Amino acid sequence: MPKHFKPAFRQEVAELVLDQGYSIREAAEAMGVGKSTVDKWSRSLNNERQGEPPESTPISEEQVKIKALEREIQRLKTEKEIFKKGYRSLDDGRTKRFALIDKLQESYSVQILCQVFGVHRSSYQYWKKASTRIRPEELRVDAEVKEAFELSGGSAGARTVATVVTKGGYDLSRYKASKAMKRLELESCQLPKHKYKPAKKSHKKIKNHLRREFSPVRPNQVWCGDVTYLWIGDRWLYLATVLDLYGRKIVGYALSFSPDCELTKQALANAFELRGRPSGLMFHSDQGCHYTSLEFSQLLLSYKIKQSMSRRGNCWDNAPMERFFRSLKVENLPKVGYKNEAVACESVRNYIFKYYNSVRPHSHNLGMSPNEKEAYYWETSNRLAKKG
Repeated sequence: MPKHFKPAFRQEVAELVLDQGYSIREAAEAMGVGKSTVDKWSRSLNNERQGEPPESTPISEEQVKIKALEREIQRLKTEKEIFKKGYRSLDDGRTKRFALIDKLQESYSVQILCQVFGVHRSSYQYWKKASTRIRPEELRVDAEVKEAFELSGGSAGARTVATVVTKGGYDLSRYKASKAMKRLELESCQLPKHKYKPAKKSHKKIKNHLRREFSPVRPNQVWCGDVTYLWIGDRWLYLATVLDLYGRKIVGYALSFSPDCELTKQALANAFELRGRPSGLMFHSDQGCHYTSLEFSQLLLSYKIKQSMSRRGNCWDNAPMERFFRSLKVENLPKVGYKNEAVACESVRNYIFKYYNSVRPHSHNLGMSPNEKEAYYWETSNRLAKKG
């Protein structure tokens, strides 16, 4: 095993030859060091005294300090270079730091990277070994979470993902769903809640019969309607929907380039026919002109549907409908809008029938989708009818 001599000892041996008249052989015998080593140290010290930079390990105390300062300067330059590349935050979790070190190790030494990111090399090495292990259970969780997240169009958070996966037959907690989403770098695109300012004036002609009683006891008891707008590249496309308050199910909708009463009439007609022309209905909406028009009122009258309206400017009176539009735009509408009308029509249809009504869990339904809530109602009603 090779010996390691301190700088002070190497300097002392070299000074015997340069300053005290010892020969190489005499200095080697006196200090117990090989002759070739003494010769090397002597030449190195002599070169340093003449101002030449040391070719290898410095001998003199001054050159040792210079070498240490050069190393420190190089370390600071490296850290600055790493920070300039955008890896400035040290507030990230350890897993993310380890991932950054793994990414940068081709350009910088692991030792320096660990110092920069404030982690121990042993911890990084342990993480690296652990990250290469195949965990079948973790792979299954990741696959389930990714599928549920993609099904939502990239909008679902950990709570919704966990509910969807659990309903699919694989028990998953919100905590595990959150960890998997972080591991897969999946981020929900949910928007913050919007606060509305309630208005004090009420509609004089049509009363608010609903009075925010948003929990009817059966389907086809109370429907709500509203209109929103969707951007399709170069113009607005308007969407009118009809929602059954019992299970928060969309029972009818229509799309048009004009937000007029023809649009709302078409949405209501579609819902009325699709639901088998039910009786004993109440229809609630805001005071938009497409709902206060004589033509729309006449259509309601022909269907024997009771009309109810929110107070003027008070969106909370029709909150479930507003909530659906928020979900649609957050979970389905691209940030730059739909490409064209055909894409918008197909996307809205798929969102309503393939996801919102059939898959998406709703807090009002205790985690059930609208279709599941209604199916449960009819199953229970039929069972009780048979017993009766």
